[in-house]
Amino acid sequence: MSVFLAEFAATIAPGRHVVMVLDQAGWHGAKALVVPGKITLVPLPPYCPDLNPVERIWLYLRERFLSHRLLADLDAVMDASCHAWKALTADPNRVRSLTAYPYLKQVNA
Repeated sequence: MSVFLAEFAATIAPGRHVVMVLDQAGWHGAKALVVPGKITLVPLPPYCPDLNPVERIWLYLRERFLSHRLLADLDAVMDASCHAWKALTADPNRVRSLTAYPYLKQVNA
């Protein structure tokens, strides 16, 4: 997670700050976690998937691309997952609509 945060921080424009909302997975709050100064982590309350924007992303990917399929092997799983992710990220408005929780709109105003 520290490596991810460092790589992500490198993409943040100078003078900008990012608030990252995350669930309470163990690695999101590990004692050894290094959080760059450009990022603030905001943990969601436990057991609140309805507040987690990424849950709607996973549901969309499963429903549209990954469910009701029998994949032959790990390579096929990886190919299907990459195809699904590329299709989703090619449509920024879809990502925006899936993650547009009212409480996030208030923060972004």
